[in-house]
Amino acid sequence: MTLQEFFAANPKVAVGFSGGVDSAYLLYMAKQYAKEVKAYYVKSCFQPEFELEDATRLAEEIGAELKILNVSVLDDPVVRSNPPDRCYYCKQKIFGTILAAAKEDGFPVLLDGTNASDQEADRPGFRALKELSVLSPLREAGLTKEEIRMRSKEAGLFTWNKPAYACLATRIAANETITEESLAATERAEMFLFGLGFTDIRVRSMNGHARIEVPEREIVRAVENRKLITETLRNDFKTVSLDLEERERKR
Repeated sequence: MTLQEFFAANPKVAVGFSGGVDSAYLLYMAKQYAKEVKAYYVKSCFQPEFELEDATRLAEEIGAELKILNVSVLDDPVVRSNPPDRCYYCKQKIFGTILAAAKEDGFPVLLDGTNASDQEADRPGFRALKELSVLSPLREAGLTKEEIRMRSKEAGLFTWNKPAYACLATRIAANETITEESLAATERAEMFLFGLGFTDIRVRSMNGHARIEVPEREIVRAVENRKLITETLRNDFKTVSLDLEERERKR
């Protein structure tokens, strides 16, 4: 099934919109082919501020209606306790909230940006999406991440080369309680590193210790800036270390 065929069969849709590459392209295509579409962005302590800025900018550029929903994800004790399948419970809360808002607004079908490159076995959140009957047209159309980036570039979407950026909760070690403070510390650290020119980074928090992951091509730069990085991150973390494995192989 092509995206055109999907939207012909589903002319009125809501899009769970994160501001990332996949959901941006999905929203763009929905604007082209669906009769009516509305985007929903969930604002929580799991998303850095720049994601909302990107989502707002993209929606404005393509003329899509955007609704921002505030969700207190840490109100759920299971999500806060951060089990290995935390993503399942988090997706239930986030997409459950979007689904309720979309139905209230008159949108019977909810979509997400899962693509054909996403491995279902690695994502507990897939189960939640299935249970909530969320549809993934990019995946149904067989579009991979690479193809979506290429098509986004052709469409002139600024998100086409945006690095993947999983939610901040993925930085906290499994079974370590997630707090707003630990998420904020991680966001400050990553924004600082972005400010130094790093393009695709993660700062993993492990019981108050920071482990930095960067692409192989940027490891030398990290070492060269070791003193500045360490001094800055030590404001929030007990110790700071650099992971020498390739960042490209991690989420």
